[in-house]
Amino acid sequence: MTTQNSLTQPEHDCLICPRLADFRDQNRVKFPDKFNGPVPSFGDINSELLIVGLAPGLKGANFSGRPFTGDFAGELLYGTLIKYGFANGEFKARADDGLELVNCRITNAVRCVPPENKPTGPEINACQPFLKSQIEHMPNLRIILSLGLVSHNAVLKAHGEKLSAYKFGHEAIHQLGSGVTLIDSYHCSKYNTSTKRLTEEMFHDVFETISNRLAS
Repeated sequence: MTTQNSLTQPEHDCLICPRLADFRDQNRVKFPDKFNGPVPSFGDINSELLIVGLAPGLKGANFSGRPFTGDFAGELLYGTLIKYGFANGEFKARADDGLELVNCRITNAVRCVPPENKPTGPEINACQPFLKSQIEHMPNLRIILSLGLVSHNAVLKAHGEKLSAYKFGHEAIHQLGSGVTLIDSYHCSKYNTSTKRLTEEMFHDVFETISNRLAS
């Protein structure tokens, strides 16, 4: 039986990436009442859908301890999940708001908040074992939604796939050798939505595709 405890996960005081650990320590001094640690995944391990983001936002998931909770990106993501039946409840941007995911799990390619929201290549690679373990321990996994290029590449590496064989593109659909379907979307960041690179309609279209595939 798959359990949360069987997952490979970073410790709260993970020291694998010195720069991220140092940044975390600085934030613990500045914001002592916040989570300030590797953010755990959210949602049932037995779900068919896994959403993979980039990394926790400084005043979002790094503060709340729940992916996409407390920053602008979460407003669009969780609102969309509720609209398409992948979440129940009301999103109040707090880890204790009672929101529950339905057949969906959320994680990040990098678990710790990076300075300026920009993890380095070695940091992304260092977090690979945690993403790989996440994927391997989801027995019913059918679809992975990658939010952005970094997530897309991290998922491919976790599957042992060649990056050159799967080009990132919004609404691109890739069949991986494992049998899992990888679907790409531009990240639901404030920058992408404010510049109209990603509109609410575009994001909803992605979830229409996901819903239809899971229903088939």
